[in-house]
Amino acid sequence: MKDLSDFLLNRRTIRKYSAENVDEATLNGLLSAGCRSSTTGNMQVYSIIITRDAAKKRELAPLHFNQKMVTEAPVVLTFCADFNRFNRWCKLRKAEPGYDNFLSFMTAAIDALIVAQTLCIAAEAKGLGICYLGTTIYTADKIIGILDLPAGVVPVTTVTLGWPAEQPDQPDRLPLEAVVHNETYHDYSDEEINSFYRDKEERKDSAEFVRENNKETLAQVFTDVRYKKADNIHFSRVLLQVLHDQGFMKNK
Repeated sequence: MKDLSDFLLNRRTIRKYSAENVDEATLNGLLSAGCRSSTTGNMQVYSIIITRDAAKKRELAPLHFNQKMVTEAPVVLTFCADFNRFNRWCKLRKAEPGYDNFLSFMTAAIDALIVAQTLCIAAEAKGLGICYLGTTIYTADKIIGILDLPAGVVPVTTVTLGWPAEQPDQPDRLPLEAVVHNETYHDYSDEEINSFYRDKEERKDSAEFVRENNKETLAQVFTDVRYKKADNIHFSRVLLQVLHDQGFMKNK
């Protein structure tokens, strides 16, 4: 247990990969480990799209804001909420599925994310590197077309996978007391907020973010540059339209 804790506490995100391939046996082992994850009602309402083809990765790259690891990583994995397979099984067995709603999408999305994280831990335990791409839900409508996803299937996250070609610093994390609540939620005082975010704000890279973006505070970098309200509203509308088009909003 100590070794596992040390491993998890020292993990880091990898964005640069060597040219070494991830062989089929290794990848299948990781997929098998991921698919042993907990799943709602043992339904396994998720699918994983493997992308190795260089041309297909180039198609996907603009949808992930042209982050280099999409084309440089030997493997790109797109994790999808998927009720298509389960719905078809139900209909073939004279059962009428009732999963054309937002709750079912959330169920499948959570299942997919649990599988993704389990696979990532298994990959890192073998010395591989991973990077999550949050851009997947921003451009889900276009990813659906590139990956030929049918109704009932929505991409929720993407992971790049390969052998590390870097040893980056660990990203910062808030202290445990900032995110853990005992018995009931303890709302924060201004003093606690200041204390919890002090280390993050005083990091050298944080100061550089503030200066590069001509802002007064690190919080303004998040609200005005990285995750702007206008963008949040736009991508929310895109995702809601995707859920409608893919059959998850018939019963709002």
